[in-house]
Amino acid sequence: MEAVIRKWGNSPALRLPTTVLKEAGYQLEQKVDLVVSRGRIIIQPSERVEYDLNELINGIHAANAHDEVSFGSPVGKEAL
Repeated sequence: MEAVIRKWGNSPALRLPTTVLKEAGYQLEQKVDLVVSRGRIIIQPSERVEYDLNELINGIHAANAHDEVSFGSPVGKEAL
């Protein structure tokens, strides 16, 4: 499939057809890494995972929350 690199603002841009995106298993808003190798641009999924703290906190409920854990009596100056 052929595409054309065009200007988008001050940057070059390449529009990816939906069929190409789906066939490669990518989604909109997915983070990707761009790698340049031997004159080719490779688009690959980003391995860096970013978490949303609010989403993680909202996922806590009675079924997956653990009980309080005791580590014994204070042994130094860590007691409040």
